[in-house]
Amino acid sequence: MRKVHPEFAYQSRELGGQIDGILGDPPNRKNYDMMLGALVSEYASGGGIEDVNMMSFALVDHITFSNPKGLLAEAGEYEGGSPEKVFAMAACEGDAEAMYNAMTENHPDLARQAIITAFLFKHPRLWDEDDESLEQLSRDDDGDDRYDDEDEGVTDDFAQMFDKEGD
Repeated sequence: MRKVHPEFAYQSRELGGQIDGILGDPPNRKNYDMMLGALVSEYASGGGIEDVNMMSFALVDHITFSNPKGLLAEAGEYEGGSPEKVFAMAACEGDAEAMYNAMTENHPDLARQAIITAFLFKHPRLWDEDDESLEQLSRDDDGDDRYDDEDEGVTDDFAQMFDKEGD
């Protein structure tokens, strides 16, 4: 398992929640297909919402990946990275090809992130994320870091200045 950037892990989980929300309970494939068609059409025309999650939603059912190991390596860095490198590892065919080309041309950085997010969503067993839960963060924390080590607290001389009994 390879560790991915926490933001990619978050975006992948959000994509899953968004898909579940659109499908509904019980799942309504017609609503899902209508939403997907609208997104593909918008992005293909060069428009669409400039949002990683919406882009990855539009891509997820249409995209194919040619280099999973390379995409996992790219998932280690959320900001930056090489969009062209990621674009070479994925593709869309048919009606979605125009959408893919418009996304990569008009919004290269967001498209890079959306492609990686869609990849991670479709392949959850290939990656892992750092556990940043409160339980994990508090593990091995004995609570002794409340005070700065250089400051040992109030001295007796200072405390006696405010003593009302005048000891």
